[in-house]
Amino acid sequence: MKKKFDAVAMKRKAQEEIYEEIKNLTADEKVEYFNKAGERFRQEMESMRAKKENSKDTKAKKKETAAK
Repeated sequence: MKKKFDAVAMKRKAQEEIYEEIKNLTADEKVEYFNKAGERFRQEMESMRAKKENSKDTKAKKKETAAK
């Protein structure tokens, strides 16, 4: 049976890409790189949460309207 998704391969690919991006950076530059990556991730998660909340609000409003 063939795997639909190989998490280990995905992890290794991501690690290789990051390594290629940071291999020539100084220690301070690496810290900055990961701080920026963490900030981008945090912003993405906040955006996803906001979209989810907006979706819930929209669904609730549709239910209220349909119930009237």
